[in-house]
Amino acid sequence: MCVLALSSPARSQDHASHMTGPSKSKDHCQGSGLECANAATPFFDQDGKLFLAWTANGVVSVAQSQDLGKTFASPVKIAEHSKSLDVGADARPQILVDKLSNVFLAYAFFKDSNWNAQINTSRSTDGGKTFSTPESLIQDGSSQRFPSALIRSDGSIFMSWIDKRLVATAKQGGEKRLGGSIAYSFSQDGGKTFQTERIANESSCECCRIGVTLDLKVQPVIVYRAIFPGGIRDQASQVITAKAAEPIRRVADDQWKTDACPHHGPTIAISESGKFHVAWYTQGSKRSGVFYANSTNQGVTYSQPTRVGKEGASVSRPYLLASGKQVWLVWKEFDGSDSSVYLKQSDDDGKSWSTPRVISKTNGYSDHPLLLSQGADVFLSWLTRNDGYQLIRIVDK
Repeated sequence: MCVLALSSPARSQDHASHMTGPSKSKDHCQGSGLECANAATPFFDQDGKLFLAWTANGVVSVAQSQDLGKTFASPVKIAEHSKSLDVGADARPQILVDKLSNVFLAYAFFKDSNWNAQINTSRSTDGGKTFSTPESLIQDGSSQRFPSALIRSDGSIFMSWIDKRLVATAKQGGEKRLGGSIAYSFSQDGGKTFQTERIANESSCECCRIGVTLDLKVQPVIVYRAIFPGGIRDQASQVITAKAAEPIRRVADDQWKTDACPHHGPTIAISESGKFHVAWYTQGSKRSGVFYANSTNQGVTYSQPTRVGKEGASVSRPYLLASGKQVWLVWKEFDGSDSSVYLKQSDDDGKSWSTPRVISKTNGYSDHPLLLSQGADVFLSWLTRNDGYQLIRIVDK
C-alpha cells in the first residue's frame, strides 16, 4: 500500500485505497493488469462491493473489491482487441450492476484504420464471475464511440453515444458533414436487448464523452459538446423522456469555433431541488478554460459561467456529483511536473462553494478524476500510473 504524503488536506479525507503499481510511463507498461491501465471506471453495488472495469494494452478487464479497493479479486478478462481498442483521451469502459448482481459492461474498439468504431456490450448473470461473449450494441454499420451508461432503480439501462451514421450517409451522397450525432437507447432487460436507437441531436462533436445523470422524474439528462451553426462547438443539454429527446438547450455561449475535436467532454449532476449542475472545458472567443454553471428550469436557461480552478493554470477534466443540497466538483491541475486533483463543495445547492483544496497528487500519467457515492459516503476514484489506483473517501471538515 502507498499513502500519498499530502499536507493539510490529508486531514479532511480518508485514503481508503492506494493500490500500488510499478513506476512506468503510459507507453511502456506491458501488462493487462490495473497497474498498466489507461482508464478505470468504478461502480458500487447495493451491498457496497466495488466493481472496477479498466482497459490496459488492448484488454478490457473487471475486478471486484470487498474492502473499498484495498484488495481486488483476480480480474476477469472480458475482451482483447490489441491496438484496435479505443483508448482515446475521453474513452473508457462503462460498468453497471443491478440489484440482482447482474453486471453490464460496454466499451468501444476500432473496426478499421479510418477510426470507425463499434460499441460492444457484455453481461454477467453470476455476479461478475463470468461474462458473455461481447457483441455489438447495434447493427448499424457506421461508427459508434464513447458510450455513456446509467442504470435506473427499476433496473432499466440508458445508453448514449457518438454516432456517425448521418456523416456516413452524407459522404455517400458526396456531402461533407462535420462531427457526429448524439444517439441513445433504452434496455428493459438488463442490457440483453436494446430498443431501436434514436438520434437526440444530429450535430455534435465526434470525440468527446457525454455526461449523463437522472432528473427528479428519473429521466436521463445528457450534456455534450454540440455543433451549432457556423461550426461553433459549445455545450448543450437535453432531457430524454420515454417518448423522445426534448429540445436542445445551450449551456453557455462560449463561441468556440473550431473544426477539431478537443477530446474533452463535460459533466453533469442534479441535486434534490432538480437544479442542473454542469462543468466543461472550452477555448471559445468569449471564455477559455474550465467553467461551471447551473440551471433551475430543466436546462432552459443557465446561470452565468464561473471559472473552475486558477486562471492561467492548466485546468482540465472536471467531474460533478450531487446528493441532497450538497454538490462536489473535482478537477485536475498540471503544474508542469505534477498533476493534482482539486476538490470544492457546495452545501447550499451551488450558491456558494468552499475554498478548493488538493486531495491527491501524482507525477506521471493519470486518468480523469471521478466521483461516486455509496450510502452517505462520497469517494474520489483516480487511476494513476506511479501511485496506483486510488479510492479516497471525502470527509467534510
